[in-house]
Amino acid sequence: MRHNLLLLSPVTDYLASELGARYDVHRWYDAEDREALLANVGDRIAAVVAGGHIGLPAAIAAALPRLEIVALYGVGYDAVDLNRAREHGYRVAITPDVLTEDVADLTATLGLATVRRIGPADAFVRRGHWGTHDFGLSQSISATRFGIYGMGKIGQAVARRLVPFGCSIAYCSRQSKGLPFERYPDLPSLARQVDVLIVTAASTPETRHSISSQVLAALGPSGHLVNVARGALVDQTELFQALRDGRLGGAALDVFEVEPVDHIEVASVPNLLLTPHIGSATHKARRGMADMVIANLDAYFQGNVPPGEVRLG
Repeated sequence: MRHNLLLLSPVTDYLASELGARYDVHRWYDAEDREALLANVGDRIAAVVAGGHIGLPAAIAAALPRLEIVALYGVGYDAVDLNRAREHGYRVAITPDVLTEDVADLTATLGLATVRRIGPADAFVRRGHWGTHDFGLSQSISATRFGIYGMGKIGQAVARRLVPFGCSIAYCSRQSKGLPFERYPDLPSLARQVDVLIVTAASTPETRHSISSQVLAALGPSGHLVNVARGALVDQTELFQALRDGRLGGAALDVFEVEPVDHIEVASVPNLLLTPHIGSATHKARRGMADMVIANLDAYFQGNVPPGEVRLG
């Protein structure tokens, strides 16, 4: 029996082919009339596949009375209402582990680039200032104190990449994780003691705007922020104003509160390094994520527990 599947966001050609071989796929994301599509096929949809940042919007969920599983293409599930999933009896699955190393690579890269001012250096050369202006000096990586907010799998992978540079590493957690790094009980305490604060925490209602004006003030004019988790963790308005006012030294962002970010808005923000949510955007990671989506769906429809199933409580 071929189940009907609703695809909410673009995926790689490989995943699209694998889904098409197994399911009757309905592409909501490029439908000319999305409401009409839902009206026509909504009561037949058994599975949804979507990027983690899109999740399952409430209006779409309401149109899928026979939904059985949401298979997310990513590790974040903050855009899925888990309470609704539990109440209506459908599963939620993610693609853990397969993207950890590549996200950690980008995170460490952004941290190093921010400290060594790679973005401003590039702009300095392109503007013709080399030879006529003084670019100034940056801090040594080995003398930099990095703090990690969210010491899970990705946070620990980031730490492993930074250790060989000889820099100090700390993290914040209510309880010790048994790691060889200094621990602080809360974010402001951590921010006061580090030069670079790296955000790899999960996005939940409790962590929304964790990077507040208080945390940015604790980092101070020489501090830097790196966020590769979710845009919702950072009060973006406060961050941009702190950069404009010189109350924060710099920031590197791969994620934003609204995506795609307003390019006109960010154009006026100094000392800001930007990437377009590419933490897992490698051939290896995306192939692994695609295979995990298929594995989650196959397991469920074969009567087994999806390997990436999210506990609904």
